[in-house]
Amino acid sequence: MKKALPVGIENFEDMRTNGYYYVDKTLFIKELLELKGKVNLFTRPRRFGKTLNLSMLRYFFEDTGDAGKNAQNKSLFQGLKIMEEGESYTRFMGQFPVMNLTLKSAKQEDFETAYYMIQKGIAVEFERHRGVVEQGKAKLAMKDYEGYLSIAEERAEEKEIRNSLLLFSRCMYQVTGKNTVILLDEYDVPLENAYFRGFYDKMVDFIRSLFESVLKTNDYLQFAVLTGCLRISRESIFTGLNHLKIVSVLDKKYSEHFGFTGPEVLQMMEYYGVGSRFSTMKEWYDGYVFGDTEVYNPWSAINFTSDLWADGNAFPRPYWVNTSSNDIIREMAARAGREAMGQIERLLDGGTLDIQVHGEITYGDMHSNGENLWNFLYFTGYLTKESEYFKESTVCLRARIPNIEVKTIYQSTIMGLLKDRIKKENFHSLYRAMEEGDAVRMGEILTGQLFHTISFYDSAENFYHGFLAGILSQSENYTVKSNRESGNGRSDIMVKSPSLRGRSFILELKVSGSIDSLEEDAEKALQQIYDKKYMEELQAEGYKKIDCYGVAFYRKDCEVRFGNRQCVP
Repeated sequence: MKKALPVGIENFEDMRTNGYYYVDKTLFIKELLELKGKVNLFTRPRRFGKTLNLSMLRYFFEDTGDAGKNAQNKSLFQGLKIMEEGESYTRFMGQFPVMNLTLKSAKQEDFETAYYMIQKGIAVEFERHRGVVEQGKAKLAMKDYEGYLSIAEERAEEKEIRNSLLLFSRCMYQVTGKNTVILLDEYDVPLENAYFRGFYDKMVDFIRSLFESVLKTNDYLQFAVLTGCLRISRESIFTGLNHLKIVSVLDKKYSEHFGFTGPEVLQMMEYYGVGSRFSTMKEWYDGYVFGDTEVYNPWSAINFTSDLWADGNAFPRPYWVNTSSNDIIREMAARAGREAMGQIERLLDGGTLDIQVHGEITYGDMHSNGENLWNFLYFTGYLTKESEYFKESTVCLRARIPNIEVKTIYQSTIMGLLKDRIKKENFHSLYRAMEEGDAVRMGEILTGQLFHTISFYDSAENFYHGFLAGILSQSENYTVKSNRESGNGRSDIMVKSPSLRGRSFILELKVSGSIDSLEEDAEKALQQIYDKKYMEELQAEGYKKIDCYGVAFYRKDCEVRFGNRQCVP
C-alpha cells in the first residue's frame, strides 16, 4: 500500500508516525548547526514548508524531561539524512527546552481578538512544559513560578504576556540548567493582518515588546528560529537586535530546505505512478528561485500529485489561491496608476520587470513607492527572480511571474476588481448607443474603459469576454446571456429584454493580432453572426427586434461594427 500524501500535515511527529510520504528536509538541521546563528529569520512565501520545518526542529532538539519520550522523538529521524551525518550533529538531539509558538492564528478582525489568540498560543506552550516546571518548582523564585502559572492558566495581564517568552526561558534554565530554543512561526502574520485591518501600530508595539524581551538580551537563549514571508524593518520590530541573521529567498544558504526541488517532485510523482504528468506540474507550480535553487511550491505539488493519484487525467488547479492572502495583489491592482498598470500587463504577458531590492521594509512603506510594492510581491511569492545583477552599489532583480498558478491568481483578482468597479459605474450612454445602432460611440466608450483597466492578453478572449459581459450585465432593462462556456455554435453574448416585444442584441467578439486588422476583424465578427445564423435562437424564443454587433479588440483599442440589416430571416 502506498503512503498517504501529507495534504495539510504540518506536525513532524504526525508525518512520521502515521506513514505519510515525507520529502526529507532534515539537512536543514545540519546547516543550522554549522552556521551557528543566534537568531535566524527565514523568509519564504506562505505554504512553503516553514511550519513543518519548525516542527521538525522541535522534535530534534527538545528535551521533554521524559527519557521515554525523548527516545520516541529520536526514533522519528531514523532513516533520514541527518542521522547519516554523524555524532557531531546527532548529539544535539533531545538536549534543550523548546518553545514552539505559531502566530498564524492572529489573523483576526481586531487587535483584541488577535492578541487573545497569541496569548492563547503562548499559554498552550507554557502548559505543555508545566510538568517540568512543577518538578523543579523548588528551584524557582516564587514570583517566577506564580507568573508562569498565571500565563499557563490564561490569567496574565498584557504586560506579563509581553515578557512571557523571556520568563519561559529563564524558568527552563533554572529548572533544567539548559538554555531554550525559541521557534516562532509566521511571525509577520499579525503584522500583515493588522495593516489591512487598521490596527498596525498597536500590533507592532506589542510584537516588538514580545520579541525584544526574549531575543535581544536573553542569557538563557540557545538559539532562535523565526519564519515569515517578509523582512520587516529592524526599526519596526527588531530594534537593536544586532545578531539577527536574515535568510531570504535571495540567499544561497538554506536554499533547498523550503519548497521542493525538481528531483524531489519527480521522485514523488514516480512513487505514485504519475510521473508522465511532470511537464504539467512544472508549468503550473515550478519557477521559484531561492538563491540559485529552482523550487516548486510544495503545497500545490502535493495537492496536484494527490489529484493525479486519484485520476491520472486530473487538471491542474490554483491550489495556492485559497491558502495565501491575496490582499497585497488586490490592493496593488486597485491603486495602480498608468505606469503600474503597464508593468502588471507586461508581467502577465510573460515579460520581466527590473526592481531594486530593498533589504528591510514595513507594511506602512508598501505604497510609498513602486519599488516597495514590487519587493512585497517578490518576497511573498507573487514574483520570482529571472536573474540578479549589481548596479550602483545596489542588488537588482529581473523579476517575473513564477508560473501559471500564480498568473491565474493575478488574473482572477484583477477580474474581481474589474467587476466591482463596473458595478459602481453608470453605463447608460453605452446602452443608449447600442439601442441606437451607434457603433462608433460604443467603441469609444469601451476603449475608454480599457484605458483604466489592467488587461491580460495570453488569455485575451476570456478577458475581453468577461470585460464586455460584465459591463452589459449592469443594465436594469436587459438580461445578458454569456455563451462562451457552452460553445456549440452560439454567439458570444446575447442581450435581451425580459419582454419578447422588446429589444434584443447579439454580440460576437474577436481578438485581433494587430492594430491594423482591428476594423477587418470587427467586420468578420459581424459577418459570422449572419453566416452561422446566431439569431435563430432568439427568433425561436419569439424576439422580433434583433440587432447585431461585431466587436474586435486589440490591447487597449476596440472597434465595433453594427449590422446594416437587422438579424431577421
